[in-house]
Amino acid sequence: MTADRPNPDFTTIAYTFFNEIAIIDQLGRNRFERVLPDGLSIAGFSLLNHFVRLNKTQDTPSHLAKAFQVTKGAMTNTIHRLEALGLVTISADPSDGRGKLVSITEAGRAARHDAIARLAPSLQQLAGLIDQQELEALVPTLMKLRAILDANREPDPQS
Repeated sequence: MTADRPNPDFTTIAYTFFNEIAIIDQLGRNRFERVLPDGLSIAGFSLLNHFVRLNKTQDTPSHLAKAFQVTKGAMTNTIHRLEALGLVTISADPSDGRGKLVSITEAGRAARHDAIARLAPSLQQLAGLIDQQELEALVPTLMKLRAILDANREPDPQS
């Protein structure tokens, strides 16, 4: 801080922090969209990544919509696009006659892996532009923040 500038309050710091994350998200999404396999969107990749990251094989569309904080219609659209590509399957939920279960396929796992592999050269371009240790030091704080925000989600106005 310089002597002529007052210390910012928490709201100002938090706003600046989240604003920077939003800009980084936009730039990163653009970089990723350019290398995704044909037919796979960021939303589709995110759903496949959700299954793999959490080591899940299946979930309900309703639970997935809540996890991604999107409408059921938006999630259904993403699921149907992935199903058309053979990356997920939809089946009846044996515990709920009207419910459905979405399951990731082996092709879905492979598509997720392929998408990450396609992104690697683009990320490698950053290697000389930002220090690896500096970047690595940010990860635990970002993970902590994600966990805090996830545990303290705003209530869904549609529920």
